[in-house]
Amino acid sequence: MALLRIDHSSMSVKVNLPLNLILPSPSSLKGKTLADFRVLYLLHGLSDDASAWQRYTNIEILARELNLAVIMPTGGRSMYTDMSNGQAYFRYLTEELPEYLQKVFQLNLKRENTAIAGLSMGGYGAFKAALLRPELYSSAGSLSGVLGLQFLPTIEDVNLHQEFSQLFGDLAHAMGGADDPLIWLENAAKNPTAYPRLYASCGRQDELLPINQIFNQRAQSLGFPLTYVEEDGIHDWHFWQDQIAYFLKHFMPAPTQTAAK
Repeated sequence: MALLRIDHSSMSVKVNLPLNLILPSPSSLKGKTLADFRVLYLLHGLSDDASAWQRYTNIEILARELNLAVIMPTGGRSMYTDMSNGQAYFRYLTEELPEYLQKVFQLNLKRENTAIAGLSMGGYGAFKAALLRPELYSSAGSLSGVLGLQFLPTIEDVNLHQEFSQLFGDLAHAMGGADDPLIWLENAAKNPTAYPRLYASCGRQDELLPINQIFNQRAQSLGFPLTYVEEDGIHDWHFWQDQIAYFLKHFMPAPTQTAAK
């Protein structure tokens, strides 16, 4: 496989952004084109960047074994939202970036060929994309994801409070608003067959376990299909390494006939 880093100017975010990709090298194409490979968007967490998945997991090995093109965008500390300062990370992820990938690399980004997953903040972003733009993905994975905003009103750190206020507005009223995963879920439950397959997992020793459990309970009460897994683990790369391997082997779109040759 080939590892690429591209620094490109984003109209949505209004700055130059690094974009990391894992693509097949020319010698491994063997008569295929990039359009023959399934596509995975892989999102990083709040304290990481677009290089994190390459640095801390064996995602390149998994991509080679499973014939994947892996797209690892930069989300900063945005929670993949369209921020009040005009930096539209969600629009970048779901509109600008797919258009760029199709034009430059001619990737096959049809819904049936594309999945999205992420850890922590990236789990929030993956489910936001899947539940607000379901026509783009066939499956989505949240690994130790921030699947609820219940913690926002309790933030005491002044700087962190200011940061999240820029993302979500008045933190006292963020729950129940347009950025709340439980609201996305309630809206999706009105027509569940139109949405991607969802996989959520969280470690039993992870501080985010309670909000993941609430998300799962709400999905069950609404009758919305969600595969939910709890296993021993904390909020770390050991857990995410195991979980991304499981997600890729069980929730990625099936290979097309062309890619399977």
